[in-house]
Amino acid sequence: MKMMNVTIQTKIILLVLTLITLVIIALSGFFAYLESEEIEDTLGDKALSTATYIASAPTVRDAFQTDNPSEVLQPYAERVREQSGAEFVVIGNESGIRYAHPDEWKIGEEMVGGDNHRALTNGESYVSQAEGTLGPSLRGKAPIRDNMGNIIGVVSVGFLIEDLHAVILERLSLLGLLALAAVFIGTLGAVVLSKSIRKDMYGLEPYQIAHLFRERQAILSAIREGIIAIDKDGCLTLINHSARTMLDLSEPVESRPIKEILPDSVMERVLEHGRPEYNQELPLQGKIFIVNREPIFDNNQIVGVVSTFRDKTEMMEMANTLSDIKRYSDDLRSQNHEYTNKLYALSGYLHLGQTKEAIQLIEEETISQKKQTEVLFSQIKDTTVQAILAGKSGRASEMKVAFDVDQASHLEPLPAHMSQTKIISILGNVIDNALDAAKNSLNPKVTFFVTDIGNDVVFEISDNGPGLPYDADILMEKGFSTKQSIHHKRGYGLTIVGDTVSNLDGMLEFDNKLEGGAFFSIYLPKKPSSHQGGEVS
Repeated sequence: MKMMNVTIQTKIILLVLTLITLVIIALSGFFAYLESEEIEDTLGDKALSTATYIASAPTVRDAFQTDNPSEVLQPYAERVREQSGAEFVVIGNESGIRYAHPDEWKIGEEMVGGDNHRALTNGESYVSQAEGTLGPSLRGKAPIRDNMGNIIGVVSVGFLIEDLHAVILERLSLLGLLALAAVFIGTLGAVVLSKSIRKDMYGLEPYQIAHLFRERQAILSAIREGIIAIDKDGCLTLINHSARTMLDLSEPVESRPIKEILPDSVMERVLEHGRPEYNQELPLQGKIFIVNREPIFDNNQIVGVVSTFRDKTEMMEMANTLSDIKRYSDDLRSQNHEYTNKLYALSGYLHLGQTKEAIQLIEEETISQKKQTEVLFSQIKDTTVQAILAGKSGRASEMKVAFDVDQASHLEPLPAHMSQTKIISILGNVIDNALDAAKNSLNPKVTFFVTDIGNDVVFEISDNGPGLPYDADILMEKGFSTKQSIHHKRGYGLTIVGDTVSNLDGMLEFDNKLEGGAFFSIYLPKKPSSHQGGEVS
């Protein structure tokens, strides 16, 4: 079977299944990796915490002072092993000789794996991987110290690697079930989608549509009558070779309004009344045509008009004398000339009417947007700040407030410790408050400036509103809002801003401007302090 004859349903199902399979394979690999890392970290932490607990137990330290430590340590280690679910708990002395082991017959032998050095020599507690008598394992190591702090032994708590793999496979089996469900749902969706598409294509397959299209093209080329079709918007959708020849059209005209191609056409009239018109005479391009017009319906709605026409001049030549034809032709030329003059006049009215003002407005808007965009995307290079400013610019436009980004602004990408959530919280609150403050002014305006020259990133936001009517202490009180005041119902919400700035070891300043309005200055150090260096947002 040729590929071109495969049904669209089969193609869609194959495509969906292929995509789902690729996605599942990719997600499975990624999930397996994450699960492996998570389980390994979890078991490693559990092994280390268990080993540390055993090493610090008084029972263990006291047992090392007895003549036979294994007598106490062996049952203690087995009890802890059963409680923790570990594969083994091994206790050895400072020489690595076992005092406790899941296999009692191995007590008294030297611990294997070669990973006790850091615990016995350096006194470290750590997680390692090594191969012991039970196989490859993940181990938690902790030194045992006496009451004087001297290292007298080591504890090793481990989980076998094969057990780790078993846990991962168990979780992956759940993913397999989800994958099967995804395949089933995807296949069902593909079938529904393909049926819907086939319904839209009248039950035809793509190759059948292609065949019909080729037939249609051949039929249109063979018909000697001109054929033109327009859509419901009056744009030309189809024109055959005969129509092009009759109308002397050489350039592509599809998708253009019929009035641009044939100003005398009345096809749009059929769009309005929805009735067919037959054997109508129509002068076009200096010729007389006999025209038939038929509306195209879809679900009782007119979606277009198709028109067929033939040149009447040839028939007139057989019924009239040469002089009659010449006179008629002269009349047509006169009418065409006058109509052309009317078109020129109409074109002049359009160009001398509102078009100039429209063009001027477009140019002004373009210049303004270009000016703002140049600053926003060429001088401010942090994507978070870009996104905030772009969004607030739209909000300012809705509020009829001029939002100006200072031309001198400059900002490189922010340091990692200035997380997106913190910057959004700071700038979002301050700019929103500035917009609310300025909106009732005579010429409302908010100005934004940023620079990263020096050791700090400095943001400045100012407005031309009524200013700050309260002192700083009141503004910084939690729950306080000037929106309840009589001063234009402003609200600054500085508590969140102040807390966030403080968290970044920054500084917030605000005051009234001499010319009216308020300004806010935010200073954020580029280098994080030690207390916030490990913070993750």
